[in-house]
Amino acid sequence: VGQIVPVQVNLRDDTSVLAAVNGASAVVNLVGILRNSGHQTFDTLHGEGPGRVGRLAVLGGVERLIHISAIGASSESTSRYAQSKAAGEAALKNEYSGATIVRPSLVFGPEDQFFNRFGAMAAISPVLPLFGDSFADAGATKFQPVFVGDVAAAIAQCLSDEVTVGKTYEIGGPRVYSFRQLMELILAYTGRRRLLLPVPFSIASVGATFLEMLPQAPVTRDQLKLLRIDNVCDALPGLAELGVSPTPL
Repeated sequence: VGQIVPVQVNLRDDTSVLAAVNGASAVVNLVGILRNSGHQTFDTLHGEGPGRVGRLAVLGGVERLIHISAIGASSESTSRYAQSKAAGEAALKNEYSGATIVRPSLVFGPEDQFFNRFGAMAAISPVLPLFGDSFADAGATKFQPVFVGDVAAAIAQCLSDEVTVGKTYEIGGPRVYSFRQLMELILAYTGRRRLLLPVPFSIASVGATFLEMLPQAPVTRDQLKLLRIDNVCDALPGLAELGVSPTPL
């Protein structure tokens, strides 16, 4: 108590962001959303927000800036989430060239938005979906789940090591899983037996059109676009270069 002071920040407002970063020695931007909601959109938070944080961090005298992006961030992606993540990285670098960018794969831990979501679905549904271009390759998308504690350790290392200034890191866990394997793990660890139902993306997209109307949509059309692309580390430096030993799922 007294060592951590929470303050409300509106990433869409210069005055609000400057009040938070002014005089800080280091800033970590972890703001992110999985779907658009009112004024909280991919463009405003992912695309414009990082540039605003970078510009105002310079104005506020911030010495180190770490930005959490995502594996798959690309201006060429069909997903607005991935496009906006790429736009945010570019906007940030334009304002604060020494910023360190960290791109995690699927992050797991207490209250995560992947395993808890499908775990909750398994609790009430007799089936879990396996998405794919066809019935034959359903559930084939690859992931490299990384523990949230390892992400935190990576951020801390970036803050303390000047070698990381201006670099981009992609971080994932020690093993790559298919979407099908992740669903099987969820069922194994929750002690449930459910049918794994292949669902082609074309059919899933139609269903997601209606599901998006729900306050807590289990899947959106944009998320389905993300699921078409493997979410694994590429050739960039990662946890090993940061001296962090990855925690198994």
